[in-house]
Amino acid sequence: MTELEKMKLGMLYDANNNPEIVKKRYEAFDLCFYLNQTLPTDMEKKNNLIKQILGYLPENLEIVTPFYCDYGKNIHLGNDVFINLQCYFMDGADITIGNHVFVGPYCGFYTAAHPIDYSNRNKGLEKALPIVVGDNCWFGANVSVMPGVTIGSGCVIAAGSVVTHDIPENSMIAGVPAKVIKTIIQE
Repeated sequence: MTELEKMKLGMLYDANNNPEIVKKRYEAFDLCFYLNQTLPTDMEKKNNLIKQILGYLPENLEIVTPFYCDYGKNIHLGNDVFINLQCYFMDGADITIGNHVFVGPYCGFYTAAHPIDYSNRNKGLEKALPIVVGDNCWFGANVSVMPGVTIGSGCVIAAGSVVTHDIPENSMIAGVPAKVIKTIIQE
């Protein structure tokens, strides 16, 4: 089994030394660099680069640069998504974002989980667990979403929160680690 296959299956894989994985990551880094150097008003060039990074272009996507990701092709965005500046998608596993999602500045979606024993960690091993976000969610500034988390539709995540576990739909959450503050009654 290849390291890339292990990565896709959520198994421990060599994230730092495997040439195939490193090559794919640096291809995305280069594309993000070009995207981040593009004039914000040059929508044709910007959309072309986003399509190269993601492999597709969702309807009404707005990404305020700079934007960073590890692979790009593991990011699945719905329509009408807004991603503010300085966001990072560590997409070793799939990151799926629903429709009508607003992501504030400096947010991070982190799929990588490293071994707690340093002997394996020092070998460059990690595993990647998917992140899923439902429709109509709003992320305040500086939110961090950890590996393997699912956030239900209609959630509001307060600025500075660290989401470490699954969140039911229509929840307002805040804190480190984030906890449900209240249920949102949707009109």
